Amino acid sequence: METPLQLQIQGFELSSHLRDVVDANVAKLEEHYGRITSCRIAIAAPGAHHRMGEAYAVSIRIALPNGNEVNVGRISGRADRRQADVTFAVHDAFRRAARQLRDRVRRLEGKVKADVRQPEARVLDLDRSRNCGFLVTEDGREIYFHANSVLGPHFDRMQSGDRVSYHEEMGEKGPQASTVRLLGASARR
Repeated sequence: METPLQLQIQGFELSSHLRDVVDANVAKLEEHYGRITSCRIAIAAPGAHHRMGEAYAVSIRIALPNGNEVNVGRISGRADRRQADVTFAVHDAFRRAARQLRDRVRRLEGKVKADVRQPEARVLDLDRSRNCGFLVTEDGREIYFHANSVLGPHFDRMQSGDRVSYHEEMGEKGPQASTVRLLGASARR
């Protein structure tokens, strides 16, 4: 990782055993997905007036070099008594993080078959100095995208008017396109 692991504990003392569990899980993620740039973990004990058997809240935020993130939090409404054990709750959160990370990496590498047709758009504008651009969707909306969202080495080949497929997600300043793929003859240039 480029930045040190950030671990926040709330409502209980961190034991050396739990720290070892966290470190081992982080090392396992780094071994499989070495492109992790940072990892923040928060573990909170049930409230002071909790009943026996309430779940620990474990959240994990993993940053990848291309601006993508994987966020895992406690599953709401999930009645699993095992979550009352902090070691189990941490392991379970890391299992879910590994699954999301694996799926995200597969999508970014284009190794996942699309079950649903991704929306298509046209490249509206490119700003090569800032490594970004805008797409215009079929319904006329403009969506921001960054060069890191373009699959393969195609950003440098893109031109206004090129057809692309994309996945839309909410960014800090509104909708943005991720997993942008050039379509047709544009992709073969």
